[in-house]
Amino acid sequence: MDNFTKYVFTPEELRELQLKELETLVYFKNFCEKHGLKFCFCGGCCIGSLRNKGFVPWDDDIDIFMMREDYEKFLRIWKQTEKEDRFILLQTTNDMFTGNIFATVVDKSATCVKDYQAELDIPHGLVMDVFPLDACPTGIKRKFQKFWALIYSLYRAQIVPVNHGKMLAFGSKVLLSIIPSKRMRNNIWRLAEKKMTKYNLSDCDYITELCAGPHYMQNEYPKRIFEDVVLAEFEGYQMPIPKGYDEYLKIAFGDYMKLPPVDKQIPHHDVVMCDLNTPCSSYDKMVHNKLKGKRK
Repeated sequence: MDNFTKYVFTPEELRELQLKELETLVYFKNFCEKHGLKFCFCGGCCIGSLRNKGFVPWDDDIDIFMMREDYEKFLRIWKQTEKEDRFILLQTTNDMFTGNIFATVVDKSATCVKDYQAELDIPHGLVMDVFPLDACPTGIKRKFQKFWALIYSLYRAQIVPVNHGKMLAFGSKVLLSIIPSKRMRNNIWRLAEKKMTKYNLSDCDYITELCAGPHYMQNEYPKRIFEDVVLAEFEGYQMPIPKGYDEYLKIAFGDYMKLPPVDKQIPHHDVVMCDLNTPCSSYDKMVHNKLKGKRK
C-alpha cells in the first residue's frame, strides 16, 4: 500500500473534529436507547470522561464497547431500520473490504481518510469504532481462542501486524501469501470468528477483546467489570462507562490518570486527509490523485 504524508491537525482543527464526532456519538446513543441496546465507553473516551469530563485533548476518535450479544443485535437492527443518509454502518463483508476487524459508524457529512484505508473504495467519513466484548475461557480453550482470534484478525484485516514482533509479522506474511483468494480469506475469517466466539458468558468468569488487535486480545477482565454501567459526564452529556471502570482501565492502561509524556500527547491515527466541511463520497481516482501528491 502506498504511504502518504500524515495530516497534522492544529489544536483548533482537532477540537472541531472532536465536536463533530460527538454528533455521531449522540446519534448512536439515541439509537441504542430506542432499541434497548447497552454500550459503554472504552479506551480514551473512558479515560477522558473521568479525567477531562470530555475528550482527552489530543484524542481523535470515539471508541465503544458492546457485549457480543448486543453487538450482533446492533448490526442486525441497524441494517433493518436505519435509513439515515448521514450516518451509516460500515464493516467488512463479502462485498465490502474496510481493513477493520470491527464495525464502525461513519458520519458521511465530513471527509477523513486514514493511511491504511487510503486506496479503498469506501465512504471516508468520520468514524466511531464499535468493539465487541467476548466471553473468555481458561486453560487450553483460551489458547485456542487466541489462536483463532489471530487468524480472524489477519484474514479479515489482511494487514501484517508490524508492531508485535518479527515472528508474528513473518508468520502473517506467509499465511496471507498462501491464501491469495479473496473468497477463501473470507471463508477463513468467518470460520475463525465462529470458533473464537463460541463460548458462553455464563460459563466464563472473564471477558476479553478479540477484535482490537494482538495486544488487547491478551487482556482478561473479570466479568463483574462489565455487568453494568454508570454514567459519567462527557462534553455536557451523561455517557455510560463500565461499572468497574477503575479495574478495567488499570488492567488495560495502568495508571490511567497520569498524563503520558508530552511527545505522546498526539492523535494516534494516521490521517492523510481531513475536510470537516465537505461530505465524503466513495473514494475515487480524483481523491487518490490528490493524495498521490502528498505521498512520502
